Amino acid sequence: MLPVASPALRALAFASLLALAACGEKEAPPPPEATETGSAIASASGAAVESEFGTPIKDRVATIGFLNKRNNITQDIVLKSGESRRIGNAIIKLATCEKTAPWEDPPETGAFVQLFVQERASTDQPLAWRKVFSGWLFKSAPSLNVVEHPVYDVWVKNCAMIFPGEDEPKAAERSAAKPSGSPSGAAASPDAAVAAPTPSSSASARAAAVSPEE
Repeated sequence: MLPVASPALRALAFASLLALAACGEKEAPPPPEATETGSAIASASGAAVESEFGTPIKDRVATIGFLNKRNNITQDIVLKSGESRRIGNAIIKLATCEKTAPWEDPPETGAFVQLFVQERASTDQPLAWRKVFSGWLFKSAPSLNVVEHPVYDVWVKNCAMIFPGEDEPKAAERSAAKPSGSPSGAAASPDAAVAAPTPSSSASARAAAVSPEE
């Protein structure tokens, strides 16, 4: 059996993720070639490492806020770990999500999210998929890792998971957490299937986890 991490250790691990997000320097990756778009999304799996403490990683469900600044329309996108969703010219992918246990303080919710946008590098260039964000988003500290794009914005709203000793979620909550619609884009969209993030044997491994390569 996997060792159960103490609340103090889990809190330290989550604090480390916050620190990494705060001090990590982000560099905008070059736009992928059109022929590499599918593999770019497929290879962008959650290098984020999480523990299996509480709900297994593959069963965690995150609610991600999505804003289109052109029409000022906001949507709630519900995804399980490893799923992606296409909304117009944007694709949101969830690697995993995490939250502090009810007995841990301060409470925090985080999700490792990637945003791909189909756009032109210049007016004379064809449309191509480009990764514009890849990293942890935190509910109580959104400024630690900001999505910088003129049209789209994403943020984490919730991570549905339970911990040992908690009651199972009510039927209404399970229904609300169930993803709706197609989890991926149509045939014209790049292949968004990815492997689930690799769990670590101990929650302490999260403290040493680093952001995946851009």
